[in-house]
Amino acid sequence: MLLRIGSSQDVNKGQMRVFDVAGTKVNVANADGHLYAFDDTCTHMGCSLAKGHLAGTVVTCACHGSQFDVTSGAVLRGPAERPVRSRAVQVKGDDLLTEA
Repeated sequence: MLLRIGSSQDVNKGQMRVFDVAGTKVNVANADGHLYAFDDTCTHMGCSLAKGHLAGTVVTCACHGSQFDVTSGAVLRGPAERPVRSRAVQVKGDDLLTEA
């Protein structure tokens, strides 16, 4: 089930923004004009990935440097060992939708 979380204009190219999706913080990243959604909580120590740095499709956690691929949630560099949950994201008209 896809839920409207905002406008497709809410996340500019090269930026990330956190939305509340049914009580979970979900990060939407705009990597080179493509939108990707994933849980905002780093699987290492629970830090917000939105406080980190987005470079292309790689987000680096500001707390301990773990890196994740925003396209899949996969761990690219530890200390995190578990991926973050990636979520389907879709733009319909001006609406930004993601799965609950």
